[in-house]
Amino acid sequence: MQVAHSVESDAYPFEINRIGDVAGAEIIGLDLSKPIDIATRDAIMRAFLEHHVLVFRDQDLTKDQQAAFSENFGTLEHHVGRLPNGEPFPIVHTVTNLGPDGKPLGEKMGKGNFHWHTDKSYHEVPSLMTMLHAKQVPADGGDTQFANTRMGYAALPEATKDRIAEMKAEHSWEASRRNTKSPPATEEQKRERPPVTHPVVRTHPDTKDKILYVGCHVSHIHDMPRDESDDLLAELMDHTTQPKFVYSHRWRKGDYVMWDNRCLLHRASPNFDTANEARVLHRTVIIGTKPY
Repeated sequence: MQVAHSVESDAYPFEINRIGDVAGAEIIGLDLSKPIDIATRDAIMRAFLEHHVLVFRDQDLTKDQQAAFSENFGTLEHHVGRLPNGEPFPIVHTVTNLGPDGKPLGEKMGKGNFHWHTDKSYHEVPSLMTMLHAKQVPADGGDTQFANTRMGYAALPEATKDRIAEMKAEHSWEASRRNTKSPPATEEQKRERPPVTHPVVRTHPDTKDKILYVGCHVSHIHDMPRDESDDLLAELMDHTTQPKFVYSHRWRKGDYVMWDNRCLLHRASPNFDTANEARVLHRTVIIGTKPY
């Protein structure tokens, strides 16, 4: 169970409570459907860098209002994925277990989001932040989990830090589909999102912390036999996703959650009745900077 603790700081023009030990703070009293001023935006960003996951309670935004709020923090990002009719995802798209008929898909739903990842690491310039707005949530379960990869890196043995310091890894949409046992990437998607290379140890551009930059979008580490690469990636993933580095967010209807893709892995938890309960969230993503 997560327990809220008030954060005493004059930096915030709103009520803020810490709800997780490794990440997570809830912000009370802001209506995100209305424009925010620069001072409020800057305060949100300070809280974002401090807590990594921010939860705004009791929100009710249209997709246009979500897009408008999101654009306070940068440029909205498109997705290489396609809707069932073949059209690209809209800029505010829906993450859901409902099929075209509006009924829960159960075992037929996609499983890709159940794997640890950081959004769009298969882009040359990956995501800064992702935002989800809960429209329908299960009565129990359906959590989103966040693993703090800054803490994970800090806890590595010094010998491992030295070993991986200069390593580079290939990320791709094709590898992501393969690693999550999802339908394979189309030739069009491969052309749109060719493989990219990023450091295994990334420097956070704002805090300058070192973080592990891994996840299910990674294909392999360069200049290493494939079996050794697979073993090392699995070792790093197992390490940084230990429960002591993880915050699990239990959704409430109306929650608006934003998180820092540069120092977190995340995944959806299938710990709900996927055949009978709806889980519907509206998603926006902000473009970040090239990892170094």
